[in-house]
Amino acid sequence: MVTIKDIAQATGVSCTTVSNVIHGREKRVSAETVNRIREAIQTLGYVPNMSARSLVSNSSKVIGFINHVIVRPDTHFMEDPFHSSIISSIEYNLRESGYYLMLRTVKTPEDLMAFLQNWSIDGLFITGIFKDSFYDALSTLSIPIVLIDSYVRQPNVCNIGLEDFKGSYNATRYLIDHGHRRIAFASPNIKDGGVLQERFLGYKAALNDASIPFDQNLIIEHEMDLESCSLSGDRLFQMPDVTGLIVTADYMAAGIIAVLRERGIRVPEDISVIGFDDISISQLTSPPLTTIHQDMYTKSRLAVETMLKLLEGTPVTQTEITLPTRLVERASVRTIS
Repeated sequence: MVTIKDIAQATGVSCTTVSNVIHGREKRVSAETVNRIREAIQTLGYVPNMSARSLVSNSSKVIGFINHVIVRPDTHFMEDPFHSSIISSIEYNLRESGYYLMLRTVKTPEDLMAFLQNWSIDGLFITGIFKDSFYDALSTLSIPIVLIDSYVRQPNVCNIGLEDFKGSYNATRYLIDHGHRRIAFASPNIKDGGVLQERFLGYKAALNDASIPFDQNLIIEHEMDLESCSLSGDRLFQMPDVTGLIVTADYMAAGIIAVLRERGIRVPEDISVIGFDDISISQLTSPPLTTIHQDMYTKSRLAVETMLKLLEGTPVTQTEITLPTRLVERASVRTIS
């Protein structure tokens, strides 16, 4: 079996240098040396023994990404470009630090424990959880955990979040400032203590500050797949007096806009729409979508940096990080008198 020592002898460098290249820490090594080591790895047929490495270092170099968003059997959460962007950015930042990412969807605390018993995981990223039995199971774990977009507050748990309330407030205020008074709100199921509830509360607060009565009949709760967007479009079709719509995700907004077009409802001539996230699809809708921007790359980078500090035993002084949002004006909102 070819070893790191064999590669080092063949290239005339130290074992540490070879190890840095194998683990993706190439910033510490010159480009010429990296190429020489890679050629030797290919020529000699070196294959890393991850199991042996895990036993020696007491680290698998694997970080789990747990999805606790349960969707219908005929869909999956990676269809949402938001999740794809977050996961790909986390994977990139971990790879740069020599770690691997393992993605897993779990429904129950028992599923989570079974996963951890079968795989050697150094830490966990978890998105959008609530204070329930699933979270109670997390509180018993001894490995580092970084939450993303969660409103669970606990001193020893780190969370990277967003101005969800403020972003939704500003989106609603933008419609109000453009003359809209009958403004609907479309979202997946709104659960207490989560991101969607914060965005819902921001919407309500903006209406209240503008002395616009809240109307429960203007709340549309369906999922983000095309079939559910069709149901949302049907609801809006039955609300001819609604001139504005706040949607809690760009992906959902894009689906609703497509459904409305099929029903002869024009955006923004008949109804103005604002999304949330500013993913790439928001620039591809017709018309391009006005939306609330969040910096997903920074969110992912901070999540990875926090995880690495926890793994290294470095004190984390800021366990709660809230990133700013801003409104991006495109062409899906019109001014009405």
